[in-house]
Amino acid sequence: MKLGLVLEGGALRTIYSTGVLDAMLERDLMPDYVVGVSAGIAYGVSYVSRQPRRNLEIVTRYVNDRRYMGMNNLVDRHNRSYFGLEFSYQTIPNELVPFDYDTFEAFPGEVEAVVTNLETGEAEYKPVPRRDDKFTLLQATCALPLMFPIYQLDGKPYMDGGVAVSVPYQRAFDMGCDRVMVILTKPRSFVRKRERALPLIRRTYGQYPNFCRAMEERAQRDNASRQELFRLEQEGKALVFTPDSLHGVGRIEHDPEKLRMLWAEGYQQAVERMDEIQAFFSQDGRNPGGEPAKKREG
Repeated sequence: MKLGLVLEGGALRTIYSTGVLDAMLERDLMPDYVVGVSAGIAYGVSYVSRQPRRNLEIVTRYVNDRRYMGMNNLVDRHNRSYFGLEFSYQTIPNELVPFDYDTFEAFPGEVEAVVTNLETGEAEYKPVPRRDDKFTLLQATCALPLMFPIYQLDGKPYMDGGVAVSVPYQRAFDMGCDRVMVILTKPRSFVRKRERALPLIRRTYGQYPNFCRAMEERAQRDNASRQELFRLEQEGKALVFTPDSLHGVGRIEHDPEKLRMLWAEGYQQAVERMDEIQAFFSQDGRNPGGEPAKKREG
């Protein structure tokens, strides 16, 4: 039996997900397979590296640091992103809030990030390198249209994985998982609306018609996907976490206290549902820490 963890993106709202994951780390709960989109997997690697509250420390410490995010980064022709790419993906993990590459590399399961191929408009799933000190793939999966540059991976253009698939739970099943734990970053009642920036997106990415089409169809596709996920939840194949409230946190949030509140909501939900989580993890006979359970004698 194989258990998957699926992480939705959502820019800084993803701090909710890390609250859930931090509570799970306290109980040593680890899946066999992890897949995420955008900030979901960019934050999620700190869970795989077993570094609780690392993401909370980063966002609350640097959210108002212009090196981390701000319009000055977007207009910098060497950066071309709202986020300071070198600062966020190199200086922080390699100097300021060190990332534990050794523990990440030692994780025995699979870790994948979703990116959208601009030429095909389709999602592609790529293993997250265990020793990339520039986190290039994580930059690409986070590359929101109009707010990031296009990334070239193996000679092909890619951007935000959420354009093609926002919640890649089907990928987990395709990879052999029997059931999945899914952490969403929007309330259960969320319904995606048609992208308002479509005219600008068509002008900016007009040479990639399939990518533009994926953006046009995203709302309908995502809404249908969420409904299917909730059906799987009713069948017991998925364990779903969603925030009850976003506490006013925007995708680009500058208030550390709001971010702490959203993190705390995820953490508290996980604590309150810990018996449910542990039961979900142990359905295949594993102990909560992920090790095979010993058979009882007699």
